[in-house]
Amino acid sequence: MLLNLTLTYLSTIPLISQKAILTVLIIVVVFFSVLLLLGVRKSRLLKKENERLDKISEEIAKKENEEYKDFTGGHMYQ
Repeated sequence: MLLNLTLTYLSTIPLISQKAILTVLIIVVVFFSVLLLLGVRKSRLLKKENERLDKISEEIAKKENEEYKDFTGGHMYQ
């Protein structure tokens, strides 16, 4: 009987208040929001860098694909 009353009394006392739970949830949401924003920013920076490198790669490929021009035709020793 005493055990039953003690358990009933303890179950009515909240071990963690709603304010503490709300505070923890707000901190977790803010933390993951910051991580998400940093990830989006990093993704955009990497995308810009990739586009810049693609342009450079295309320019190098164009230079390599130019036909060879024989410059020895006007040489004075034949």
